[in-house]
Amino acid sequence: MRTENSINQNGCSVCQAGQENYTTFRPAHRPNTVFYQYDYRHTDSKLFSTVAPTLEECRVKRDKWLNDNKLNK
Repeated sequence: MRTENSINQNGCSVCQAGQENYTTFRPAHRPNTVFYQYDYRHTDSKLFSTVAPTLEECRVKRDKWLNDNKLNK
């Protein structure tokens, strides 16, 4: 079931090529902590997905992924 802040539909990312998509959530085991669920789909359609406590940390992980995979052309 898709919710208002979902970045997935039927378990698949809805992120478009060259775009990022993210939402926040509070895990049941840590209800006072906010995490970001983050997706980035490269222009070649490869998907990067991560979870981190801040949006900035998600983007740092994305940039490392781009660099490690030589996708930042």
